[in-house]
Amino acid sequence: MGGTVDVAITRAVPPTLLRCELLFREREPIDLERAVAQHSAYVALLRGLALDVIELPADSALPDSCFVEDVAVVLDELAILTMPGATSRRGEIPAVERTLARFRPLARVELPATLEGGDVLRVGRTLYVGRSPRTNDAGIERLRALAEPLGYRVLPVTVTGCLHLKSAVTALDDARIVTNRAWIDDAPLRDRERVEVAPEEPAAANVLAVNGVVVVHPGFSRTRDRIAALGYDVRPLDISEFLKAEAALTCKSLVFRRQLAITPA
Repeated sequence: MGGTVDVAITRAVPPTLLRCELLFREREPIDLERAVAQHSAYVALLRGLALDVIELPADSALPDSCFVEDVAVVLDELAILTMPGATSRRGEIPAVERTLARFRPLARVELPATLEGGDVLRVGRTLYVGRSPRTNDAGIERLRALAEPLGYRVLPVTVTGCLHLKSAVTALDDARIVTNRAWIDDAPLRDRERVEVAPEEPAAANVLAVNGVVVVHPGFSRTRDRIAALGYDVRPLDISEFLKAEAALTCKSLVFRRQLAITPA
């Protein structure tokens, strides 16, 4: 019989996380021990949601390497290795490439194009891609060239107030999104039903929706309540130390479906 299982690729927290790239946030102390504990809780939650978690080792030479989402975009048919806009992050690609090669054919984004996975939001067969400090027009066109022949629609979204598109909008499912409209030009998203973040929680738009559960940072309680009121199964998960690194819930994993081999009945 055939079927699918969920896979999540994660990467351990490097001891150099304190030297992570920052663009929109002021640097503040990160409690490394607490960050490691929060990452362990994140991995445990994914496993509790029936995901097959593949944990890559930490690399102290790559301070942002636990944010694996940015170095690949995984579609049903293809995994696209990105070209991070931050030069310091390009060394993160090989470890993720070796792992993804087990599951998908691979394609690449090459300079002068830049593209980071945090700028790519998939909703059904639509890929919203942020035009951001880390993703340029050439990166968007490379994504379009790879994805549209496979039946995806690629829609650019201008990002103004944050690092990545998914800092400002993520999907609850194929119908609803959570969004902070102050940080993006949301015209391409107007056909989606929206949950607006609470005004006092501008960073709350990044949630992780997987296997019927929506994971939310507990510090964003008002936005969490808005999502729960719509009937979603909402689970809190503290990522306070990663918020200091200008990261969020989706940044810390690559989640995708894997086809199982067909075996005799």
